[in-house]
Amino acid sequence: MPGASSPAVVLLVASLAATTPALSLAATEPTPLLQIQDPTLLETSGLAVSALHEGVLWTHADGGAAAEVRAFDAAGETVATVTLAGIDPYDPEALAPGVNDAGKPALFLGDLGDNLERRPDVSVFRFTEPRRLADQSVEATWFRFTYSDGPHDAEALLVHPRTGRMLIATKDAGGGGVYAGPRDPVPVNQGTNRLVRVADAPLLVTDGAYLPDGRFVLRTYGSVLVYDRPGHQVGTASLPLQPQGESVAADGDRLLVGSEGPQSAVYAVPVPAPSSDSAPGDRATAPPVDREPGGSVAASGNGLGEESGWRTAYRVARVVAIILVLTGVIAYFRRSRRR
Repeated sequence: MPGASSPAVVLLVASLAATTPALSLAATEPTPLLQIQDPTLLETSGLAVSALHEGVLWTHADGGAAAEVRAFDAAGETVATVTLAGIDPYDPEALAPGVNDAGKPALFLGDLGDNLERRPDVSVFRFTEPRRLADQSVEATWFRFTYSDGPHDAEALLVHPRTGRMLIATKDAGGGGVYAGPRDPVPVNQGTNRLVRVADAPLLVTDGAYLPDGRFVLRTYGSVLVYDRPGHQVGTASLPLQPQGESVAADGDRLLVGSEGPQSAVYAVPVPAPSSDSAPGDRATAPPVDREPGGSVAASGNGLGEESGWRTAYRVARVVAIILVLTGVIAYFRRSRRR
C-alpha cells in the first residue's frame, strides 16, 4: 500500500488490527516463522510458496521502476532476484502461484494497485518459476484486465490451483468485491480481458490465496476469512498483530502471513476451522468456485466475518472510527502517488 512509510498510516493500521485479538497458538503468543533480512525490501506486498524449492518463499516490493520478484530461504535471506524483462510496472500489489500453459509451476505478479481509482486497466504478469535460484531476467506473459464496473484499487490476486482461473478482490474501506476473469484469458497482444463482479468482499482486503482443496482465503489487516466459493464464507480467525499486515500464502494445512516494513516477520497460522453455523453439506452442494460468472452472484451475508464474543458495540464503534480516519489519511497521501 502506497504511503506505508507514513507514521500516521502505520499507527492507524496498527490500531485497526488491535481491534481483533491475536490468534493464540498453543496457548502462547505467536512467534515469527522467519524474518526477512533483505534491507531493501521495505514494502513486501505479496507472498507465495515455491513449488520447486523446499523452504523457499517468493515476495516482491511494492512499486518501483522494474518488475522484480525475490526468493528468500528459511533464514529470511534473499537467494534470488528475478526481473521480468521489459516490464515497467505501475503498482504491483499481489503474487500468486499457479501453472503456465504447459502445466509447469509459474508465478503471477498482480499489478493491481490504483489508489486514485483512475486506471483504465490493470495487469497480471505470468512467468515460469525458475528451476535455478540465481539472479536472472525472465520473459513474462502479460495479461491486461478491465473491470466491468469501472476502476478499483486491489491488492489480492488468486489463481485457482486446478483451473488456473484468476480472481481479484478489491480493497475498499466500505467493502469491496470479488471479480472473476475469463476461463481462458488472452495475452495483451490479443486483447483485454473483462473482470466481472461475482461476490462482495470484506473491508480492506490486502491479499488472498487459494487452498489446495479449492477453497480460498482473503486477509485483511487483522483477520483471515475462508470461502468455499465467492460470497460464501465458511470460517474466520484473527491474525497476529503486524505493523501492516499485507500478504498471505497457502502452505499445505497452514497459512503464512507477512507484513510491510523493514525486516518484517512472516508468521505461520492454521487455516481457520469451519464456523459452527456452516451446514455440514455446504461444501458438497456448493457450485464450483470457478463457474462462469453470468452476472452478480448472491453473497451469503455481508462477507465481513462471523466474529462472536469479542465483537462488542464498543469495538464496532472503534473500528468504524478508525476506518473513517484511515480513509481520510489515505486520501491525503494519494495526492503524492506517482502517476
